[in-house]
Amino acid sequence: MIVNLLNPIVTNGTLLRMSDEEAVSLYLDTQNVNYFNLLYDRYNEKVYAKCISMLKEEELAEDAVQEIFVKVLLNFSKFSNKSKFSTWLYSITFNYCIDAIRKKQKGNEVAFDDGRMDIEDDSLFEAEIMEVSVIRLKEVLDDMNADDKSVLLMKYQDDMSIRDMAEVLNKSESAIKMQILRAKERFLNIYHQKFDEVYV
Repeated sequence: MIVNLLNPIVTNGTLLRMSDEEAVSLYLDTQNVNYFNLLYDRYNEKVYAKCISMLKEEELAEDAVQEIFVKVLLNFSKFSNKSKFSTWLYSITFNYCIDAIRKKQKGNEVAFDDGRMDIEDDSLFEAEIMEVSVIRLKEVLDDMNADDKSVLLMKYQDDMSIRDMAEVLNKSESAIKMQILRAKERFLNIYHQKFDEVYV
């Protein structure tokens, strides 16, 4: 017989007001599944939304959510309070989806020159990208490789800071800035090739 130790806590609302980090700590101390369920309830819809935006298929996204939370459950002991739980969960979600996308795209990616670029050119790329219509934007993103697409979505769709992106991707902030710049350049290369426009 499983005894639910948290009924009194649920009744007085303490559990609902608990921070994510407190829930992780208490789960590790007690192994009481209610703490995990709290986090699942808070984040499963957000994880699903991220999965569907990256994987584009409902069935794949639904399976991904389950597998991602299994990974979370199995890796709670690796969570460090140096970052927010939501950032850590995003990292697991991002990496899972990237792996799935890479498997689908293997052998189908378009190669572009990765020559040196000046970060100061970023504003030029930014202005041009902002003028792309929503329909064309989606078409171009669908043609991009997983890494480029994801880093642009993290910045523009998820509105993540460079610092958070660096934490999720385990890179320096300067490396993230360069990765975004290169992704923007490749975005515009694909855009102009796709729509028969000249890009110099």
